[in-house]
Amino acid sequence: MTTSPNFNFLKNHHPVENYSIGQIIFTEGQVGDVMYYIKSGEVQITLHGKTLVTLGVGEIFGEMALIESHIRFANAHAVTECELIAINERDFNFLIQEHPYFALNVMRVLTERLRKKAES
Repeated sequence: MTTSPNFNFLKNHHPVENYSIGQIIFTEGQVGDVMYYIKSGEVQITLHGKTLVTLGVGEIFGEMALIESHIRFANAHAVTECELIAINERDFNFLIQEHPYFALNVMRVLTERLRKKAES
């Protein structure tokens, strides 16, 4: 997954949530009302016991719940101590409208994930 410097502006505008090693961030089937930006640490995304991806600093995850059905399609847990910035749907929509580079980078993340899925 590509780290995008254009997500860096989030660091100063949203509160940080701290997660301990192994702590569950969300689970498959759970209603999701936020996406996350990784300020520090690593997060693993799994489905049916299989690791889909491990994400690090500067990456986002959980955005599908804001774009589609609000239902989480996978599980996420902290691999290391993590600082995450949660972005709710209202702020997500504001960022999409007011920061075109944010919208473009979300699209790049989604495209990269689709490409990786198609290749696997």
